[in-house]
Amino acid sequence: MEQTQKQKMLAGEFYNAADAEIQADQAGARDWMERYNRSVGLTPDQHRQLLVERLGGVGEGVVIRPPFHFDYGYNIKVGNGVFLNFNCVILDVVQVEIGDMTQIGPGVQILTADHPRDPALRAQGLEFGRPIRIGRNVWIGAGALIMPGVTIGDDALIGAGSVVTRDVAPGVTVMGNPARPRSA
Repeated sequence: MEQTQKQKMLAGEFYNAADAEIQADQAGARDWMERYNRSVGLTPDQHRQLLVERLGGVGEGVVIRPPFHFDYGYNIKVGNGVFLNFNCVILDVVQVEIGDMTQIGPGVQILTADHPRDPALRAQGLEFGRPIRIGRNVWIGAGALIMPGVTIGDDALIGAGSVVTRDVAPGVTVMGNPARPRSA
């Protein structure tokens, strides 16, 4: 039995995002974001109810300040006490995991979506995703970009404006473009 385009997407294989099922999921995500991004006056419990409705997993005490943008939502899992400041973007074509007590500054982009290096495959409209895992108690500064396939270890610190293209070990501070460990 042949896999659907959505099954291929979720498996991290080449897929075509123009597929009707994927487009329907994106439309549902857009509707949800429209409601959430107008929700500034809601209570923390009401915000939590909205998050639980769309995200793949929501710990206790999660705060995500609107506006908040993503592709699907159902591939995002956030642990207890996670904080995302204003205007964060998560392209979640595959799994994004954010560990307990992680703090993410405004304008951060977490990007699992990737594209073939072969121009002939790109011309066919194919894309794929690589999962991102962010550990516990991580601090990601404003405007940082977390690129496809990156794992960030517990207690790491990502400097504002950094472009993280490689895994970050636990407890390490990285900054710059591309992000590199800070020398002592």
